[in-house]
Amino acid sequence: MLALLDGDIFAYRCAASAEKDPVEVAIWRARESIEQCLHAVSATEYQVWLSDKRENNFRYAIYPEYKANRTQPKPIHLDAVREYLLSDFKANIASGQEADDALGIAQCTLEQPTIICSIDKDLLQIPGDHYNFVKNEFTWDIDEEDGLRHFYKQILTGDRADNIFGVVGIGPVKAERIISECIDEPDMFVSCLHLYKGDRERLIMNGKVLWIRRKPNEIWEPPNETTISESEGTSASTASAGHDSGDLYRTET
Repeated sequence: MLALLDGDIFAYRCAASAEKDPVEVAIWRARESIEQCLHAVSATEYQVWLSDKRENNFRYAIYPEYKANRTQPKPIHLDAVREYLLSDFKANIASGQEADDALGIAQCTLEQPTIICSIDKDLLQIPGDHYNFVKNEFTWDIDEEDGLRHFYKQILTGDRADNIFGVVGIGPVKAERIISECIDEPDMFVSCLHLYKGDRERLIMNGKVLWIRRKPNEIWEPPNETTISESEGTSASTASAGHDSGDLYRTET
């Protein structure tokens, strides 16, 4: 089993936990956390990935306010822990993107069993196996459709931690209900577009930023216009036949 480790999270958590301690404590915790994770997933090999510099991250070109709300100083030992991961665990820098993207690409393209090790719920849009090393929780066999539905639920809820705003009044429970009632991706897109009050540009921008890459240099694109139009027509026909779609598109204020 090849373990794919989210080095950003290991580095940040271990550095933050040792703010008042010598740097050696943060480094020791990083080593212990990684070794425990590798043991838990029965890894025979591993890759550790770290995000590239902010100025190289393609998401800022799409949405300049991405993560603009993160104004707190970074942990004082963060750089030292990152350097430790690079030297001792042979960590890789995800060129031009984030560690999440490198993990997604590896899991979707490598022809061997892999498992993503992270606590980031965003990664649950990636098909395959996942391990939350803080909760000691496995999520097995996410398929393409489950991953896609998770992605569209994120479009509805947004991600306040990354300064991405979805639809006011829609949280995870309501997003789950809305997307679970959709039959395919065009239907999901149309449902989201209704809730975005037709603001296609904002919806697509959010989608491009929220999408975690499955292949190199990938940028998310919505379903083609033909399938969207067909889905819109189906939705309109359903509504005119007497089905109450009001609750589906109603938002809380």
